[in-house]
Amino acid sequence: MSFFISDALAEAAPAAATQADPLASLILPIGLVVLFYFFLIRPQSKRQKEHKEMVAGLQKGEEVITSGGLLGKVTSISENFVTLEISRDVTIHVQKNSIQAVMPKGTIKEQQ
Repeated sequence: MSFFISDALAEAAPAAATQADPLASLILPIGLVVLFYFFLIRPQSKRQKEHKEMVAGLQKGEEVITSGGLLGKVTSISENFVTLEISRDVTIHVQKNSIQAVMPKGTIKEQQ
């Protein structure tokens, strides 16, 4: 067969035929970035925003649970710290960021 077609032309034709569309080759990476955004980045930033709003809205007298599992009543709030009463005449100081959740009123009485 090499009598009729030169080797250079025979090698050049398949290379031109297999060249893919550059836009089609970007669909998979762009799709992965979109999936990561909607399944990982967006929910995490939403949880951070909710936690920040919860910590900013803390008030004296609320019952909270810390990330360490301590249940207490807020007795005073400063800029970075919260004082919790965990038992009668027992108070502790914790960072605001360590407050995990605000519990419903009466949670402490139910536990005693």
